[in-house]
Amino acid sequence: MSRYCYDLHMHSCLSPCADDDMTPANMAGMATLNGLQLVALTDHNSCGNCAAFLQACKSYGIVGVPGMELTTSEEVHMVCLFAELETALTFQEYVRANRRPIKNKPEIFGNQLYVDAEDNVLGEEPSLLIPAGFLSIEQAYQKVTELGGACYPAHIDRPSNGLLGILGSFPPSPFFPTVELNSAENREAYVRDYALSDRLIITSSDAHHLWDIQMAGPSLELDDEPYSSARVRQALIDLLRGGMKA
Repeated sequence: MSRYCYDLHMHSCLSPCADDDMTPANMAGMATLNGLQLVALTDHNSCGNCAAFLQACKSYGIVGVPGMELTTSEEVHMVCLFAELETALTFQEYVRANRRPIKNKPEIFGNQLYVDAEDNVLGEEPSLLIPAGFLSIEQAYQKVTELGGACYPAHIDRPSNGLLGILGSFPPSPFFPTVELNSAENREAYVRDYALSDRLIITSSDAHHLWDIQMAGPSLELDDEPYSSARVRQALIDLLRGGMKA
C-alpha cells in the first residue's frame, strides 16, 4: 500500500475553456513539479487527448488516468474515470452519439486542440464540447459502471454545474459513494449539511490553467503491490466505486 498525492480533475487544450498551453506534456510536467503522483485528464465530453496524456505521464514517472467531465442533460458535471484507455474511448463514442451537434466557434468559445505527447497539434475538434448532452445523471452513472469505471458528481461545492447547485440535494438514485469538492475548506460544512460522512470525498482542482493544478496535499492510499501503473489505476477505480474512506 502506498499513498498517492492526486489531482483527478484537469482539462487539456481540447476543452475550449482551457488554455492552449494545457497540453498533456505541460500538464504532466507541472503535476510532477507540484509533487503529484496520480493525475486524471477530464476534458469536457471527450477523451480525445487521453492517449497523449498517458504517454506524457509515463515519461515523467507518474500515473495518468483517462477520464472525462461529462455534462448531463440536467447540466450537472460528472467526473468519469477509467482504468484503461480503451474503455474510456468506448465511453467517448457512447457520449458522442448522445451529444448535441453544435459547431464550435473558436473566436468565442476557444480552441479545441488534439495534440500528441510531444505537444504537436494533430487537429481540432469541430463540434463544441461544452454543451449538455442527452444523457441523464442516472444513464451516465449506469453506463460508466457497466464499463467498469467510476462516476461521481464534480465540484458539488460550486453553484455552476454542481449537482447540489442544480438539483438542491442528492437524488434518491443513484447513490454516489464518492463526491468531489473543489475546495477542501468546504469539507466540514458539506459533510455536516449534506450527511457525507459515509462517502469518499475527493478534492481536485478542475484546472484550466497550468497554475491551477493542485499542489501535493490530498492523497489516497492504494494497493499497488506488485507495482504497475495499471494496478494503481484499477485500485483507484475500485476505491472510487466503493467509496471507502481514505
